[in-house]
Amino acid sequence: MSEFSSLNLHPQLVQTVADLGYTEPTPIQTAIIPAMLEGQDVIGQAQTGTGKTAAFALPILQNLKLDHKPQDGTPVQALVLVPTRELAIQVAKAIHDYGKVMGARVLPVYGGNSYSSQINRIRRGVEVIVGTPGRLLDLIQKKNILNLSGVRTVVLDEADEMLSMGFIEDIEAILKETPETRQTALFSATMPNPIRRLADKYMRAPQSFTIENKQRTVEAIEQRYYLVNERDKLAALTRLFEMEDITSALIFARTRAGTAELAAELNARGFPAELLNGDLNQEARERVMNRFRQNQITVMVATDVAARGLDIDDISHVFNFDLPDDPEVYVHRVGRTGRAGKTGIALTLVTPAEQGQLRRIEGFARQRLTRAAIPTEQDIQQRRETELINEMMIWLKRDRYKREREMVNALVEQGFDPISVAAAALKLARGEEKQRPIYAVGEVVEGSTRRVRQSERNGSYAPREYRGDRERSTALSGTGSALRPARSSVSHEPGMVRLSVNQGRVHGLRPNEVVSTLAFFADIPGHTIGKILIEDQHTLVDVPEQFVEKVLAKKGAYRMRKQVVTVELA
Repeated sequence: MSEFSSLNLHPQLVQTVADLGYTEPTPIQTAIIPAMLEGQDVIGQAQTGTGKTAAFALPILQNLKLDHKPQDGTPVQALVLVPTRELAIQVAKAIHDYGKVMGARVLPVYGGNSYSSQINRIRRGVEVIVGTPGRLLDLIQKKNILNLSGVRTVVLDEADEMLSMGFIEDIEAILKETPETRQTALFSATMPNPIRRLADKYMRAPQSFTIENKQRTVEAIEQRYYLVNERDKLAALTRLFEMEDITSALIFARTRAGTAELAAELNARGFPAELLNGDLNQEARERVMNRFRQNQITVMVATDVAARGLDIDDISHVFNFDLPDDPEVYVHRVGRTGRAGKTGIALTLVTPAEQGQLRRIEGFARQRLTRAAIPTEQDIQQRRETELINEMMIWLKRDRYKREREMVNALVEQGFDPISVAAAALKLARGEEKQRPIYAVGEVVEGSTRRVRQSERNGSYAPREYRGDRERSTALSGTGSALRPARSSVSHEPGMVRLSVNQGRVHGLRPNEVVSTLAFFADIPGHTIGKILIEDQHTLVDVPEQFVEKVLAKKGAYRMRKQVVTVELA
């Protein structure tokens, strides 16, 4: 049996790894560690979860020069580039844990944190820096703080993700600041042509290692798909929410705008959800992720890029609201459930036009997805009744309803039948549940997909009646239209106050963006927001009177598409 001690690692590192609970290296560790210890450039093509962090971290630590006393200004010897803040923190912590006994100093560097704390740490001296390209380049060029002339090893982790986020030019600029004699290690789940060109340009005769699993998705994940019309996706999703035992769910939409719309629509339908996308500033993003980690929120809607670095082991469900174009992205998505020895469920909504793409995903994942039927209205009603009866059984067994029994006896003494009293009580209980309507799902017509509307291929999912309302609103309020209705600065709806947002149609603003922005930043229920009237340069929105003070108190905090927007009384 292969063990870490057979990889020529220092006994101190072998002991540290053993203390952390690892006894046998993974295939990528067995392949990469000896090569990196010999100083060779390496390319590792492997998925997340294969142990690649230790594969490059242990050789880096062994090759560090730590025989001197730590002192201010110790030059950086190893640099690890990662795509996201969360991954920078995660990788830095892993390297710190592996090298703690050795006294290695590791610093995560990323945007959204103060420059001063990172600059002070760099000036005091660190051996290993793990950072995102943007902040690293700022420290090199703008702040003139980070000197990489002493770097001996550079690691490009999740290179394909950095490519998709537009970091390639930054990476090249950073590499040019390091010695040509450095050792370079590149890790990527996929190897698109720009990544291959980067390797050819900056690596010296690299050894390539590809780690493939016979089955690319975890056996512990139950994978199902549902064939549904594009216009019925939201209704189908809410039906699945009714039937699944969800403890925490991550829903993937294709675009940032898509996440905002979907989160707003779910909130409006009584399913609390928050969004995670590139429009959030770092503080808001961290706030959402912490609430999700601490189980304060159950459902999060995210884009693939925004979810990078979300390291949570107990996500019960992953929903693919939009099918990804890249089969490998599907594997990454569903791999966020069924972790740490737990089971997970991955559910995918597939339109008739996407069945070919589904087959490609199955071929890549080397696993068939089970086709399932959308729950019927009868299924959902039965589920609701079963849950209510189960709750009743719990209370009956507890026998903790003395005052309620007295109330029932009083009603019986007035001549009411006990069974009728119980039925009325259940009726009230079901009313207090604020039962959500069960939205209709149309029949799917299978066959030729060439006639599928373009709107169903581009990821639009607003319900038909909602799109119609929006189209009528746009037509009526178009510039110069004789049909444009008068827009009052006062709400005509009792209990509502009209506010004004300083963005409108010319900015591409949509109703659901207004709902999701106000609900998120002001922390008010999205479904309580009333009429939204989008004008050319501004937007009027009705908010319940009791929330107005809360909304206006967040002045300066509202952001749409990374731009600050103002919200004030109309």
